[in-house]
Amino acid sequence: MVLYHGSPNKEFTPEYGKGEDKHDYGRGFYLTQDKELAKEWAVCNPDSGNGWVHKYDLDCNGLKVFDFEQAGILVWLAELMKHRAADTSRRYKILSEKFIIKYGIPVENYDIIRGWRANASYFYIAKAFVRDEIDVCILEELFRMGDLGIQYCLKSEKAFSALKEDVRSLEAVDYHTFHEQFNIRDQAARRAMKELINSEKNKVTDVFSTLL
Repeated sequence: MVLYHGSPNKEFTPEYGKGEDKHDYGRGFYLTQDKELAKEWAVCNPDSGNGWVHKYDLDCNGLKVFDFEQAGILVWLAELMKHRAADTSRRYKILSEKFIIKYGIPVENYDIIRGWRANASYFYIAKAFVRDEIDVCILEELFRMGDLGIQYCLKSEKAFSALKEDVRSLEAVDYHTFHEQFNIRDQAARRAMKELINSEKNKVTDVFSTLL
């Protein structure tokens, strides 16, 4: 499998055990099959610096992969709630713990996690969802509006050992071009999300608190 990683760093080596616990699927190394999205990720931070796209080959033979796209949107949300807080209220803290218990699936024994990527627009949806403003019937459609594609997170030493960089394919990313592209995508997604939330499709019947 060919995968790409967008980064502000020209030179670095992916290391098992590194990364932030508060990323979508926790600590790990995140990649995508979409090179254009990797370019946006390389310059998504507002520091006006150019980025880099690193190309990798991943040998998936013998690796255990958990796919959140197959598991479903509620299972995916439960995993995100383990690592990222959508709200700071006491209500959210209490209900999110119940949500994780009901819909969460242990993924610790998998080498790779495959699933949607959460960005800034995710928090806009998640906050509205936990406040019972969004029906579950439109939830997956909302998250797909960001057109963020699927990401892969390497979690195990075995997965890291199966990853090889094609150093000859290292590509520079212009900040101004792709940061603007990132912002346009995000703004368009937010407008579409607001329209759907305020439409008749949002029944507001099966909401966050009723799913527990």
